[in-house]
Amino acid sequence: MKILLWHVHGSWTSAFIRGSHEYLLPLVPGRGPDGRGRAATYDWPDSAREVPWDRLRDEQVDAVVYQRPYEIDLARDWLGPRVSRLPAVYVEHNTPAGDVPRTRHPLADQSDVTLVHVTHFNELYWDNGRAPTRVIEHGVPDPGHLYSGELARAGVVVNEPVRRTRVAGTDLLPRFAERVPLDVFGMKVNGLPYGTYEDLPQHVMHAELAKRRVYLHPYRWTSLGLALIEAMTLGMPVVALAATEAIEAVPPEAGVLSTKVHVLADALAEFAGDPERAGQAGKAARAAALARYGLDRFLRDWDRLLGEV
Repeated sequence: MKILLWHVHGSWTSAFIRGSHEYLLPLVPGRGPDGRGRAATYDWPDSAREVPWDRLRDEQVDAVVYQRPYEIDLARDWLGPRVSRLPAVYVEHNTPAGDVPRTRHPLADQSDVTLVHVTHFNELYWDNGRAPTRVIEHGVPDPGHLYSGELARAGVVVNEPVRRTRVAGTDLLPRFAERVPLDVFGMKVNGLPYGTYEDLPQHVMHAELAKRRVYLHPYRWTSLGLALIEAMTLGMPVVALAATEAIEAVPPEAGVLSTKVHVLADALAEFAGDPERAGQAGKAARAAALARYGLDRFLRDWDRLLGEV
């Protein structure tokens, strides 16, 4: 099957394109948001092929995976009238924003395109209207048990932490840094008053992150950061705000979740000071992540849905 999808979220796409299909990634001049093509910082298989937007009309397309509302218009412009006959699904990566109890999804008024949520929390909190819904939880390629925890520091992964201050919990970091030194990985992290690692290739980030004693997940409002699951597969213990889907993803033996910042700060300090306990919690985190968020299960779920549509 040839599947058209946009490169929107690198980690999610990195898992999705490891299936048994051919994946067509639109490319626009300058690799802007409308068509980034292949990712430069991920190791993607050859079955993920970038196609200039003005050549998509010449491609066979068997299904379309939308991830942003305006992609429906792009597909209509780039593929022509046949797009109305193509099976399609829409992946919603995000939690609703704004007046959350009353947040209606952009696809809520139609029933032709299945709305796929990446967490049960999202499916519950969005107003999905009459759109058919499905939950396909994340899957991640296993990077291996790389954890050494040799550095008594906490690792944090967040993109654009300054712009997303309260969403990402960036405003809480000073309180954690009083107890344990922090290293922040991601895009646009330079300039923060901690150790920073700007947009590393994924395999390099995994190797560096695994040297940190504990993983900190300070997000107030997010679906479920793939970086959190990746850190768990590395074998890292987790300290996280007990918010959104994190309470489902991280079992008690894998770390500490709380809405009390002082409890989380204490937990960071305790893990940092006790390598043996941190290692045991990290093993539990890895086992839990592999059991629930394994790549094979993720790809089977997607093949089942694509077969249905």
